[in-house]
Amino acid sequence: MDLTPVLDGFAVVAEPANLLYCLLGVVIGMLIGVLPGLGPAATIAILLPLTFGIEPVTAIIMLAGIFYGAQYGGTITSVLLKLPGEASSVVTVFDGHAMAKQGRAGTALGIAAIGSFVGGTVSIVALSLLAPLVAGFALDFGPPEYTALALLGILLVSTVSSGNRLKALIAACLGLLLATVGRDGFTAAERFTFDNLSLADGLDFVPIAMGLFGLGEILYNLEQRHRATQAPAAVANVWPSRTDLRQSSGAIGRGSVLGFVLGILPGGGATLSSLAAYAIEKRRAKDPSRFGKGAVEGVAAPESANNAAATSSFIPLLTLGIPANATMAVIFGALLIQGVTPGPQLVSEEPELFWGVVNSMYLGNILLLIMSIPLVGLFVKILRVRATVLAPITVLITLIGVYTVNNDVFDIVLVIAFGALGYLMKKLGFDPGPLVLAFVLGSLLEESLRRSLLIFDGNPAGFFGRPISGVLLGAFVLVAVWPLIRRARQRSRERSSASTRV
Repeated sequence: MDLTPVLDGFAVVAEPANLLYCLLGVVIGMLIGVLPGLGPAATIAILLPLTFGIEPVTAIIMLAGIFYGAQYGGTITSVLLKLPGEASSVVTVFDGHAMAKQGRAGTALGIAAIGSFVGGTVSIVALSLLAPLVAGFALDFGPPEYTALALLGILLVSTVSSGNRLKALIAACLGLLLATVGRDGFTAAERFTFDNLSLADGLDFVPIAMGLFGLGEILYNLEQRHRATQAPAAVANVWPSRTDLRQSSGAIGRGSVLGFVLGILPGGGATLSSLAAYAIEKRRAKDPSRFGKGAVEGVAAPESANNAAATSSFIPLLTLGIPANATMAVIFGALLIQGVTPGPQLVSEEPELFWGVVNSMYLGNILLLIMSIPLVGLFVKILRVRATVLAPITVLITLIGVYTVNNDVFDIVLVIAFGALGYLMKKLGFDPGPLVLAFVLGSLLEESLRRSLLIFDGNPAGFFGRPISGVLLGAFVLVAVWPLIRRARQRSRERSSASTRV
């Protein structure tokens, strides 16, 4: 392995501007993680216009810092207030807040910080080793392979992620439909433009992301935050004892590995990783009844897993051009806006950007470890700021930001329309993530599918004649029919047990 690009990546990170934006991203991420509801995807979407005037590598370093910084920020309120700031921190509430009630809030936050640092660092090292190999393998990909990969990615995000699968599939289909708006890339025929010139070039990603994740989240949160804020638990003895460290070391190791693996999978992500890590620790425990009552492993495992997953989810994005979750879809959009196309060529054609972003995560993790405890008091004070004060300011920033992208009022109309759609989706239990992901992958899917059919002379069976696309489509079919098979087996067992009782 040639280490020159890796070392050059550290030189990129050491530039003053990149150091500053890495720090800025981590701090913003922690702040956002503290605020319930407004997650990293919404924040990155809102901040997209601010990244236009800075270098691509600097912009992505900041956006990446927001993503993994938010994972730890959500832990603070989970432990102190029983109020998870992030979905990936929900499971930390069970034992983290129980520890706080026992006067061990500092220990819980200390273990969470150490677990987050270890999980993130393990994942970055694995990312550095694995990403170039994946990118090298993906160089053999052609239109059929990308067609199969995009299909599998959309299906996995819709079925593996949390929430109702049918609603997720409906949202994904809506995203694919929105991706077809505009002029056909092959025939130049206009589709769903309704003679509106602003739609001739298709829908722009920025107003969709800012509307669904930004405005939609703000409107929804205004409904959810009408509740009294309880007093936070006192924080003392931040450094865990040797017993706590010994007790949680295995959970941190297992959570880091599990988080890394699940983070790579489309639909895996930080939330699923933290839930799976908690479930494994509870199942392995000699006394599972300790969980939920202040077991330190119940904090260590999910916090290690969600940070490891946040980092490893960059692998499919940077090496294959396939975002694994909604936040990665927004960062994918940010890369495209910066003129950078994520994919197998990124490692060889943009080594400074690739290794600069990857190596910035080492620095970001160290900053997180250093700042996480001293800033706890500041983060708790932020929680006391009323949502009715924060929301109008954020909406104003969102609308001004989207207007500055193209100086077009139509973009503001789109943000408001998609903001209303995002609010309704949240109210009705639809996750906007699959919609945005399908929209991002829609153009890749359509273009690759049509090119593939040209290669195969219109014969779809050609996909199965190529090893990689055949395997990917086989996996697609298996994921699609697996719920039906499982349901049929369950009914069969129920009928069998019923006949046995008779």
